[in-house]
Amino acid sequence: MPEPEQTPDPAAARYWMLQLMRLGGILLVIAGAMMVGGRLPAPPVLGYGLLVAGVFEFFFLPRMLAKRWKSPPE
Repeated sequence: MPEPEQTPDPAAARYWMLQLMRLGGILLVIAGAMMVGGRLPAPPVLGYGLLVAGVFEFFFLPRMLAKRWKSPPE
């Protein structure tokens, strides 16, 4: 008996995209904090930039994308 073909769910793909963006934001914050703390050989100014970019990516970018992806009211 053949299995029915499953079409990819766009909602699931968007959910995982938002989660990956949040993970990327966390990684940017960690890298920036390590630069500011002197654990990574990079200028602290770059670390502060990564901190700001990571916070933006974690908190604001997923909301902006979710608004953009929202279905128009019928």
